[in-house]
Amino acid sequence: MARTRLYRNGVLEAEGFPIADVSDHIEDPSATVWFDLCRPTAEDLAAISEELGLHALAVEDAINEHQRPKLDRYDSHLFVTAYAVHLDTGTGVLGTSEVAAFVTRNALVTVRKDEDFDIDQVIARWDASADLAKHGVGFLLHGLLDYVVDGHFDAVQSLDEQIETLEDELFSDQTKDRDMQRRTFELRKSLVMFRRTVLPMREVVNSLLRRDLHIVDDAMYPYYQDVYDHVLRATEWTESLRDLVSTIRETHLTMQGNRLNVVMKQVTSWAAIIAVPTAVTGFYGQNVPYPGFGKSVGFWESTVAIIVLSAGLFALFRKKGWI
Repeated sequence: MARTRLYRNGVLEAEGFPIADVSDHIEDPSATVWFDLCRPTAEDLAAISEELGLHALAVEDAINEHQRPKLDRYDSHLFVTAYAVHLDTGTGVLGTSEVAAFVTRNALVTVRKDEDFDIDQVIARWDASADLAKHGVGFLLHGLLDYVVDGHFDAVQSLDEQIETLEDELFSDQTKDRDMQRRTFELRKSLVMFRRTVLPMREVVNSLLRRDLHIVDDAMYPYYQDVYDHVLRATEWTESLRDLVSTIRETHLTMQGNRLNVVMKQVTSWAAIIAVPTAVTGFYGQNVPYPGFGKSVGFWESTVAIIVLSAGLFALFRKKGWI
């Protein structure tokens, strides 16, 4: 069944009808049409581009993947690209799902690049705010952007929790350096990818708020303003988290250096203590006469010298905190 919907005078009149019937509905100024395409081919979009007057460049961007989040304005329609995100809390890896949308006077066409973009959640938002359907395409586009931006906000909150976990483990004696480095690297990489996704959304939503586009009417303006506020908060949160991850990484490296210095002091201290008996026994092992040479008292003199000097060095290093 095709993912299609028809609203007439703000009331959901039909859904699941063939996309071929869309051309019959968009001629009615009181109708608002939505239909969804997943992984469409160039032929699929060519079939509707002439009907809706879609620009060739916008059609090309809708087919090609890895577009930058943006809002392009053409004579007969707007073209929007955005990304839904999801974070793997186990590994800290961020996944993205690209969606494009053609916005005409009374039609919204969503083009999903893969199945990971949950269009059912968008439909659920439309159904939860059915009283706003009378505002036409502005209502449909708001539901789409609201789902995308809320996903950004959930992702940045999850990233914040992951980074807080890293902070707690940073000063733990049981932390494995390799695991800490791997997780820090994955979170930093996810934040870089997330920043490329969420930062351009400020421009997208802010441009939609312009009155000359005639997409957002006075009634829908506060709803778009709320989406814009969420975009700003997610962006600012992302910037602060990126700085925090860098601080955690630098702190971890500093702590590694400090631990290495402590180990080096301990090893050096024990080496100095061990050098004392080596020096004493080496001296007493000379083939020349020395105090106590050839007598048992010489053995006890060397033993006492070893014990006294080693104990003195141990006490000195202990007092300095090297051992």
